[in-house]
Amino acid sequence: MSIIVSNEWLAGRIAENENGADSTKVKNLILIDCRYILGQPAAGREAYDQGHIPGAFYMDLEKDLSGTKNKHGGRHPLPDLGVFILRLGEIGVDETITVVAYDDQGGAMASRFWWMLHFLGHTNAYILDGGFAQWQAAGYPTSVAKPSIVRSRTFKPHVLSHLLVSMNEVKDKMGSKDTLLIDSREERRYLGLEEPIDPAAGHIPGAINAFWKDSLNGAGQWKNSQEQQQRFADIPLEQELIVYCGSGVTACPNVVALKEAGYTNVKLYVGSWSDWITWQDNPIATGRE
Repeated sequence: MSIIVSNEWLAGRIAENENGADSTKVKNLILIDCRYILGQPAAGREAYDQGHIPGAFYMDLEKDLSGTKNKHGGRHPLPDLGVFILRLGEIGVDETITVVAYDDQGGAMASRFWWMLHFLGHTNAYILDGGFAQWQAAGYPTSVAKPSIVRSRTFKPHVLSHLLVSMNEVKDKMGSKDTLLIDSREERRYLGLEEPIDPAAGHIPGAINAFWKDSLNGAGQWKNSQEQQQRFADIPLEQELIVYCGSGVTACPNVVALKEAGYTNVKLYVGSWSDWITWQDNPIATGRE
């Protein structure tokens, strides 16, 4: 099944879940609202408070899906996984639960949440196509009510450590014919022509550029698997791929797109460019590879 699910699919699952959720059957669907606007840290939570898909819990990019920023590790390092795992269990997530995440940022934040579940071995996780705005525009219900926790569970992680690479691993594999680096940022940032966020411009030597928003079509919905295959047609399916961006967030939609296109050896450099440039000896490239 695709990682991306439609409004119709989700509405059907919500209806099934509600109809079956009586005293003898506990709900098995949990929704996660991941809306967040970079540079406006309160905006996502405010949007959630003003309306969300009924039953959705809110997860904040910086408070829930990221850890404390240090000298190294990038702008959005992974959070303490023990705390994150406890939070998942607290809201009722375990291996029996279907989880659907959404945002209003083209799937970037929802993809970060999806990747974290994927990294922890939870395979029953999905992303809502079009996000909250398209759900609302299509006339589906919204709510301002905070969800109640029906039942806390114990989330048992099965960490897939091979999906995550460190700066040293990237450096060791840089230039290898067996590994391809994919930079997910806008082209001008990749080329080194501008850098509005981090203190140095350019890219990791050897990386190609595949802007993450090219995962979407003109209507702001995810391209289908065939269209994603066309995006990456020049890359062999068996290639080891290491995906990065500015801080490990917008690389995640490209991980999703590559998985949709049939690639299986896809890894994330979560520290990404904002980590790479904190190491003085790391080389920086500009221009097109």
